[in-house]
Amino acid sequence: MDSWDMSSTDTQKTLSQKTPIVAGLTLLALMVTNSAMPSQAQLPILPENQPVGTTISLTPPISDYTLGGGDRIYVEVFKLPDLSGDYQLPPDGALTLPLIGYVSLQGLTLTEANQLLSNRYAQVLKRPTVTVTLTAPRPLNVVIAGEVNRPGSYLLDLESGVGNQPGVQYPTLPQALEQAGGVTLAANIRRVQIRPSSNRQSAPVRTINLWELVQTGNERQNLTLRDGDTIFVPSLTTINLTEAYQIATSSFAIKPEEPRNVTIVGEVTRPGTYVVIGGNTTDSPFRTGGSPSLTQAIQLAGGIKPTADIRQIRLRRTTKAGAEYEIPVNLWQLLQQGDFTQDAILQDRDTIIVPTATDISPAEATELATATFSPEIIQVSVVGEVIEPGVVEVPPNTPLNQALLAAGGFDQKRAHKHSVELIRLNPDGTVSKRTIPIDFAQGINEQSNPRLQSNDIIVVNRSGTVRVTDTIGTILEPINPVVGILRIFELLGILQ
Repeated sequence: MDSWDMSSTDTQKTLSQKTPIVAGLTLLALMVTNSAMPSQAQLPILPENQPVGTTISLTPPISDYTLGGGDRIYVEVFKLPDLSGDYQLPPDGALTLPLIGYVSLQGLTLTEANQLLSNRYAQVLKRPTVTVTLTAPRPLNVVIAGEVNRPGSYLLDLESGVGNQPGVQYPTLPQALEQAGGVTLAANIRRVQIRPSSNRQSAPVRTINLWELVQTGNERQNLTLRDGDTIFVPSLTTINLTEAYQIATSSFAIKPEEPRNVTIVGEVTRPGTYVVIGGNTTDSPFRTGGSPSLTQAIQLAGGIKPTADIRQIRLRRTTKAGAEYEIPVNLWQLLQQGDFTQDAILQDRDTIIVPTATDISPAEATELATATFSPEIIQVSVVGEVIEPGVVEVPPNTPLNQALLAAGGFDQKRAHKHSVELIRLNPDGTVSKRTIPIDFAQGINEQSNPRLQSNDIIVVNRSGTVRVTDTIGTILEPINPVVGILRIFELLGILQ
């Protein structure tokens, strides 16, 4: 009896000790049963062949990443795989999770999200350990304005990191500018602004000096972007050709193969509007690379005229804000000193103005004729008493004497060899005609051996004797020879 009581007493003690445990499990079961369950669209999405409860290690190296719609996260409740899973945040950034129901993670960092979910689960679980991991970040939405070729709103993907910190890598300012078609050649890259979104009002406006990056390759500036950032590229107050060339060759400039619409006027063969593409624009199937340049535009316009003043060319450029600049260009400096910056790289809507020269020396004319931006040939008509009359093709700035020789020279029996007539169509639409004395011993000079222009006409007249002979021949053509003889006597003044 005593032993049974002892045994009974021990049993009662054992049961009394286990009652709280059973009650706790029962309470937990009731809480799980009665709690709001996630809808089908918000059920955890577990990757295939991934053990339940496994954490995907993709922690961003930058701790201020804020969650938002489109992010994929993994929520792990330690040792409770049924409560863990992979989620994609909807546009409002809110989820319905097991046991705790509706919770918004919009705008929270991962640390803040961990703390929020831990606090919420602590209301139904004893000392829960909750970890939120970013598995696939959403694209960042940034706005790019100012001196870029295609301003607007852009989605930029974040990339997986490498090395010891395999987190997410934020897109950088140069990458964003490249997406927007690159900066224009009027961009002030020393004062690029990155303005944070309204959700990050405490973050300061950053001013980035990309010129330092171009010059030294120094990336000590914070070039990374955040969701909602606005990038503004201001305009230059003055444009320097040397700096413009360096900007054009940077990674965040417009690509060389992008076409540019430019207008060229003045002393070129065919003024007008042209589409210039990088490389050899005169033979586009065999472009060799390089950005579209001023001399390539001149080539498209048929080359310069002999009267072009290549020292005073003006390049007119308009900024995105509507301001207009005139950039002086000296192509003679390019020819004499090899200053390639004078062959200015073009951007869309540029206007090239080639003025008329007041005086060009013969030596300079000869050198200009061999320049790449001069036409390869010009056409000149030589008519009258030459061996091979017709159109001859000669290099630009060819003197008149050489054109006569290209047509075979004077017909020695018929030509008036002392002078010729030069007929020229002027730019204003008028036609000029002048008599040029011929002396093959003369060099290039405007009086007796001028430089020819395209479409000039050289007229070689008959000598006086030939003129009389031809006239007599014409008179003798009638059938009645008696009448012909009488007309000859009349011309000679024999008959009154």
